[in-house]
Amino acid sequence: MGHFHEELANGRWHQLSLVTQLANVGSEVERAIKWKNLHNQDNFQRAFERMLELIDLTVADPKNRTRLKEVLRAREMLVDYLMYDNIYHSTDEQWRKYFYPFAILSNKQRALARSKG
Repeated sequence: MGHFHEELANGRWHQLSLVTQLANVGSEVERAIKWKNLHNQDNFQRAFERMLELIDLTVADPKNRTRLKEVLRAREMLVDYLMYDNIYHSTDEQWRKYFYPFAILSNKQRALARSKG
Protein backbone atom coordinates (compact mmCIF):
# COMPACT_ATOMS: atom_id res chain seq x y z
CA MET A 1 0.00 0.00 0.00
CA GLY A 2 1.25 3.48 -0.84
CA HIS A 3 1.41 6.44 1.48
CA PHE A 4 -0.70 9.56 1.38
CA HIS A 5 2.38 11.52 2.36
CA GLU A 6 4.94 9.78 0.15
CA GLU A 7 7.75 12.32 0.60
CA LEU A 8 7.30 12.36 4.37
CA ALA A 9 7.19 8.56 4.54
CA ASN A 10 10.46 8.40 2.62
CA GLY A 11 12.39 9.99 5.47
CA ARG A 12 11.50 13.67 5.50
CA TRP A 13 9.14 13.17 8.45
CA HIS A 14 12.04 12.16 10.68
CA GLN A 15 13.74 15.48 9.93
CA LEU A 16 10.87 17.38 11.52
CA SER A 17 10.74 18.12 15.24
CA LEU A 18 8.17 16.28 17.34
CA VAL A 19 6.36 19.60 17.76
CA THR A 20 6.07 20.04 13.99
CA GLN A 21 5.05 16.42 13.53
CA LEU A 22 2.22 16.85 16.04
CA ALA A 23 1.20 20.17 14.48
CA ASN A 24 0.77 18.33 11.18
CA VAL A 25 -1.16 15.53 12.86
CA GLY A 26 -3.39 18.21 14.36
CA SER A 27 -4.11 19.60 10.89
CA GLU A 28 -5.38 16.21 9.77
CA VAL A 29 -7.38 15.84 12.99
CA GLU A 30 -9.01 19.19 12.27
CA ARG A 31 -9.87 18.07 8.74
CA ALA A 32 -11.30 14.78 9.99
CA ILE A 33 -13.46 16.60 12.54
CA LYS A 34 -14.65 19.06 9.91
CA TRP A 35 -15.68 16.39 7.43
CA LYS A 36 -17.25 14.21 10.10
CA ASN A 37 -19.38 17.14 11.28
CA LEU A 38 -20.38 17.86 7.67
CA HIS A 39 -21.34 14.18 7.24
CA ASN A 40 -19.00 13.82 4.25
CA GLN A 41 -17.89 10.23 4.74
CA ASP A 42 -15.44 10.10 1.81
CA ASN A 43 -13.49 13.19 2.83
CA PHE A 44 -13.68 12.18 6.49
CA GLN A 45 -12.25 8.74 5.72
CA ARG A 46 -9.34 10.18 3.73
CA ALA A 47 -8.51 12.71 6.47
CA PHE A 48 -8.78 9.99 9.11
CA GLU A 49 -6.40 7.72 7.19
CA ARG A 50 -3.92 10.57 6.63
CA MET A 51 -4.09 11.35 10.36
CA LEU A 52 -3.29 7.74 11.24
CA GLU A 53 -0.44 7.67 8.75
CA LEU A 54 1.16 10.76 10.30
CA ILE A 55 0.74 9.39 13.82
CA ASP A 56 2.30 6.10 12.73
CA LEU A 57 5.20 7.94 11.08
CA THR A 58 5.67 9.84 14.36
CA VAL A 59 5.71 6.58 16.32
CA ALA A 60 8.26 5.10 13.90
CA ASP A 61 10.63 8.08 14.31
CA PRO A 62 13.51 6.93 16.58
CA LYS A 63 13.89 10.34 18.23
CA ASN A 64 10.36 10.04 19.64
CA ARG A 65 10.79 6.73 21.44
CA THR A 66 10.61 8.37 24.89
CA ARG A 67 7.30 10.05 23.95
CA LEU A 68 5.53 6.99 22.56
CA LYS A 69 3.19 6.59 25.51
CA GLU A 70 1.59 9.99 24.92
CA VAL A 71 1.50 9.68 21.13
CA LEU A 72 0.01 6.18 21.22
CA ARG A 73 -2.56 7.20 23.84
CA ALA A 74 -3.60 10.15 21.65
CA ARG A 75 -3.92 7.74 18.70
CA GLU A 76 -6.10 5.40 20.74
CA MET A 77 -8.32 8.22 21.93
CA LEU A 78 -8.63 9.79 18.47
CA VAL A 79 -9.65 6.49 16.89
CA ASP A 80 -12.19 5.97 19.66
CA TYR A 81 -13.50 9.52 19.26
CA LEU A 82 -13.71 9.59 15.49
CA MET A 83 -14.70 6.00 14.71
CA TYR A 84 -16.12 4.24 17.75
CA ASP A 85 -18.08 4.90 20.95
CA ASN A 86 -16.08 7.82 22.38
CA ILE A 87 -15.58 6.03 25.70
CA TYR A 88 -13.16 8.79 26.77
CA HIS A 89 -15.86 11.43 26.18
CA SER A 90 -13.64 13.57 23.95
CA THR A 91 -14.94 16.65 22.18
CA ASP A 92 -13.94 18.60 19.09
CA GLU A 93 -12.87 21.47 21.34
CA GLN A 94 -10.65 19.26 23.52
CA TRP A 95 -8.79 17.99 20.47
CA ARG A 96 -8.38 21.51 19.14
CA LYS A 97 -7.00 22.63 22.51
CA TYR A 98 -4.60 19.67 22.55
CA PHE A 99 -3.12 20.26 19.08
CA TYR A 100 -3.28 24.06 18.83
CA PRO A 101 -0.18 24.72 20.98
CA PHE A 102 1.87 22.43 18.73
CA ALA A 103 0.87 24.53 15.71
CA ILE A 104 1.76 27.78 17.48
CA LEU A 105 5.13 26.48 18.69
CA SER A 106 5.93 24.95 15.29
CA ASN A 107 5.25 28.29 13.60
CA LYS A 108 7.46 30.08 16.14
CA GLN A 109 10.26 27.55 15.60
CA ARG A 110 10.01 27.97 11.83
CA ALA A 111 10.07 31.78 12.12
CA LEU A 112 13.08 31.63 14.44
CA ALA A 113 14.94 29.31 12.05
CA ARG A 114 14.22 31.68 9.13
CA SER A 115 15.47 34.69 11.07
CA LYS A 116 18.73 32.89 11.84
CA GLY A 117 19.03 31.49 8.35
